[in-house]
Amino acid sequence: MWHSPDKRSRSIWLINEKFTPGNILAEGNHNTTIKIWDASTAKLLKTFIGHSGEVRSVAFSPDGKILASGSADNTIKFWDVTTGKLLQTLTGHTEGVYSIAFSSDGKILASGGGVSPSSRSIKLWEVASGILKQTIPVHNSFAVESIAFSPDGRILASGHLAGYINLWDIRTGMIVDKPLQTLTYSRDVIQSVAFSPDGKILASASNDNTIKLWNTSTGKPLQTLTEHKDRVISIAFSPDGKTLASGSADNTIKFWNTDTGKQLHTLIGHSNSVNSLAFSPDGKTLASASTDGTVIFWNLDLDNLLLRGCNWVHSYLQNNPSVSESDRYLCEGV
Repeated sequence: MWHSPDKRSRSIWLINEKFTPGNILAEGNHNTTIKIWDASTAKLLKTFIGHSGEVRSVAFSPDGKILASGSADNTIKFWDVTTGKLLQTLTGHTEGVYSIAFSSDGKILASGGGVSPSSRSIKLWEVASGILKQTIPVHNSFAVESIAFSPDGRILASGHLAGYINLWDIRTGMIVDKPLQTLTYSRDVIQSVAFSPDGKILASASNDNTIKLWNTSTGKPLQTLTEHKDRVISIAFSPDGKTLASGSADNTIKFWNTDTGKQLHTLIGHSNSVNSLAFSPDGKTLASASTDGTVIFWNLDLDNLLLRGCNWVHSYLQNNPSVSESDRYLCEGV
C-alpha cells in the first residue's frame, strides 16, 4: 500500500539530503547550515554551522560516522555525526563544490566543482588525512553537476552541464588523466547520476525531461524513461535496485521498474520542483525535498508497487512480438 495520508512534511529549503543506516537524514541549506533530522519523527537533532556559502551537497561515510558537506564557499567539511564537531576543512577548489561522494570503503571522497574552464575539476581526497590525492581536469565538458561511485569503488561517474557523462577508472595507484568512457546523452544539463546497488546500471537524469539507464559494462543505453513533463532533477535507486525514483520540475515523483523501464506510480504532493530524493536503507521511506520549501517523508511498500507494475505489464511482456525472449520473464517470481 501507498500511505500518502501518512506523509510528513516540514518547511525547509533543502538542496541535498542523505540517510544514514540509522534513518538519520542530513540536509544542506541555502542559508549555509546543515541540519540533522530523525526521519522517523521529523525531529531536528542537530544543526552544523561553519560554511559561508550555501551547502550544495552532503554525503555520509559508509559507516555513518562522518558527514561531508560541499559548499559554494569552495570548501568541503568533515563533521562528526554524533557530536557535531567540525573535523576537517578541505580546500583546493577555486570555485563552488557542486557534488561529493564517498567510495564504498569510505577511504576516498570525490568532489566536483568549478564553472570556469580553469577551475572545472574532480578531486579525490584521502578521508583519514584530508590530503588531496589527485585532481582530474575536466577537458571535454562543462561543470561537474553530479558524481557517484560504483558500489565496488572502481568507477566514478560524473554528469556535466554540457550533457556528457564521464566514467573514470580510479583504482588505487592509477593516475587518472582521461575518462574510461564518455556517454553522450544530449546537449542538456545532466542533473544527477546514480549507480544501481549491484553496479550493473547507471541512471542519469537530464534537463531534456528524460532519464536514461545505461549498461555499465558496455556503456550502451538500456532504456529511456520519458513520462516527466519537465526537466528531471533528482534520481535514487531503492536499496534492492528494483525501483528507481525520479523527481522533476513538473512537481512530481515517479517510480520505475528498472528491468522493464515501465512507470509504476506517480506521487503528487509538492507544489514546486522536486530537487532531491533519498531512500531509507530499509526502502520503506522516501524523503523528497522541493523548492516549495518542504521535505515530505513518504511511507512506501515497494514490493506491492512492483507487483502491481508487473501485473500491469505481464500481458505486454508475454504477447508483444517485439519483446525479446529473455525479457518475457522479467517479472517472473515477483
